[in-house]
Amino acid sequence: MEPVGDLDSRQQALKPIQTKRSAGREVEGDGEKPEDIEEEEEPLSPAARIFHEPCFNVYVIAIVGCKTRINVDVVKANLGHTLLKHPRFSSLQVKDMKKDGDMKWVRTKVDLDKHVIVPRLHNTIDSPDKTVEDYISNLSKTSIDFSKPLWELHILNLKTSDAESIAVFRIHHSLGDGMSLMSLVLACTRQISNPEALPTLPVKKSSNPDPVNSGGIWWTIQLVWNTIVDVLMFVATALFLKDTVTPLSGGQKKGDGLGSRRFVYRTVSLDDIKLIKNGMKTTINDVVMGVSLAGLSRYLNRRYGEAKEDKGATEKKNNLPKNIRLRATLLMNIRPSPGIHALADMMEKGSKAKWGNWIGSVLLPFVIALRDDPLDYVRQAKAIIDRKKHSREAIFTFFIIKMVLKLFGIKAAAFLYHRVPNHTTMCFSNIVGPVEEIGFYGHPMVFLAPSVYGQPHGLMIHFQSYINKMTLVLSVKEEIVPDPHQLCNDLEESLKLIKDAVIAKGLVK
Repeated sequence: MEPVGDLDSRQQALKPIQTKRSAGREVEGDGEKPEDIEEEEEPLSPAARIFHEPCFNVYVIAIVGCKTRINVDVVKANLGHTLLKHPRFSSLQVKDMKKDGDMKWVRTKVDLDKHVIVPRLHNTIDSPDKTVEDYISNLSKTSIDFSKPLWELHILNLKTSDAESIAVFRIHHSLGDGMSLMSLVLACTRQISNPEALPTLPVKKSSNPDPVNSGGIWWTIQLVWNTIVDVLMFVATALFLKDTVTPLSGGQKKGDGLGSRRFVYRTVSLDDIKLIKNGMKTTINDVVMGVSLAGLSRYLNRRYGEAKEDKGATEKKNNLPKNIRLRATLLMNIRPSPGIHALADMMEKGSKAKWGNWIGSVLLPFVIALRDDPLDYVRQAKAIIDRKKHSREAIFTFFIIKMVLKLFGIKAAAFLYHRVPNHTTMCFSNIVGPVEEIGFYGHPMVFLAPSVYGQPHGLMIHFQSYINKMTLVLSVKEEIVPDPHQLCNDLEESLKLIKDAVIAKGLVK
């Protein structure tokens, strides 16, 4: 199902500010500049410009499920007092013709009717879940017109199997890194039990131990060695080192633009994940990565079995090739993301908050194999994550890309950003969410499912916690993963098998 209305006509937003001369610069467009908008012509950061390159035109998607029908007028009224207070959400990206066409931010008056999109839907639809899935998939085939700030909110007042209505944020990645954008969305919510209170996020324990208490010189030597190895692996991957060709291989070709992706999500019990975590004395990250290792191993084993015309292939028969090299690219913002409270203050009081794309890469090796003991997947994941924590890979890969950017320009840096994901198989992330029920402008939320599109990977797996639930979100290219719901089933079944093994071994006190 396509979004209602012709895309071009639907995206005719405010015209850019009329040509004005200020400090010798010129702004494209026509129309009168609103009196209540101050001049702001900050240039786009190099990282933001990278996300406009054809090979790396990335959008962030946030799917919000609500318990009630969404009142569109209430949402519009609140957006004007919250999200639009952030300068990136009320600024156009225009070319500065006095500076070789470099792009800059220019504040404008936002017409919410051009950003809040409400498609006409019939309540008699036979398969509401499929309708919503198709609608979001169709969004991935399109981009947002530059004649307006690069964000949209789609409201689907259609009852599905897990929500009474769905809201879908679509935000171009040039507006900020994924964690900051998700924090900004959460800063627009409030606790249901206390409508004046912002959401509460679990306090993250530091993953960088004190070297004095961790072995001193030996700890530092290991850190330096791990970082050198990881950076060399990153460079090798950018130059020539590719993952093994598997049924999950095949990202975008060089220069390929936006393509159709399918977004499917499944909600599981966070308490089950915590049970495994406590029983095995690991972390939530260890468990969700272990579940991903197990689920992908089951899924690939079946796909290889089908290729051998063994339609009954299961984990009982090993169809997997040996020594599969399969890695996930984890894009990390190396600068601490602004907190929800800082963003809320910025929107309410006009205070400053850190913002921008400072992104480094981490390569996570996924060991694909069938294990007799399901707990081995979590042990393997813990070993990988512990090793990556003892490295500064993300920081150094960020500076490598920054150096390429300064020496060779935007296109070379974008090529490097694209090259590494194109030589790996998938993308992986885990995001911590609120611990209590929250409302999106007064509408109680059932789940939050973030994802992205426009990256080269054919498969992206995201985990998002919320209260006592964990939502796993798949973003897939349909020609790579034609059966994403089956992959969801494999991930969910893997979680159950690992949980049952923990209980059976008496690890739960």
